[in-house]
Amino acid sequence: MAYWLMKSEPDSFSIDDLQRRPKKIEAWDGVRNYQARNFMRQMKLGDQAFFYHSSCEVPGIVGLMKVTAEAYPDPTQFEPKHHHYDPASKPEEPRWSLVDMKFERKLKRVITLTELREHESKLSNFRLLARGTRLSVLPVTPAQWDYILKLE
Repeated sequence: MAYWLMKSEPDSFSIDDLQRRPKKIEAWDGVRNYQARNFMRQMKLGDQAFFYHSSCEVPGIVGLMKVTAEAYPDPTQFEPKHHHYDPASKPEEPRWSLVDMKFERKLKRVITLTELREHESKLSNFRLLARGTRLSVLPVTPAQWDYILKLE
């Protein structure tokens, strides 16, 4: 099993939105960065992910999810009226993928970005803490995963 961190702006899609979905499952669409897309293409059934609220007053890890469907073409890339439309992407050669994620649980409290930075020495090479990192999907090592859950 692998571990991931997946960001979403809570004004667009929050942990509460995921929890309210039928079967608590949502297609993680709209990723338009090749490296983040490639990470999603590596995801396997049962992999776990932190749900991270970004671009908000208090960014941080708010919950846990798991992969319920491996990467498949993101249909929003083909919808001209959708804000994730990509005119260069073709159904026979899709550029963008998504995975289905299932709500597991909310954390007892938000583990904020500020708090994670305070533990940077224990979270060696945690990509979220690297300066300039803006990827919406990031790998998390098993050691980082365990350490962060202990912060809860």
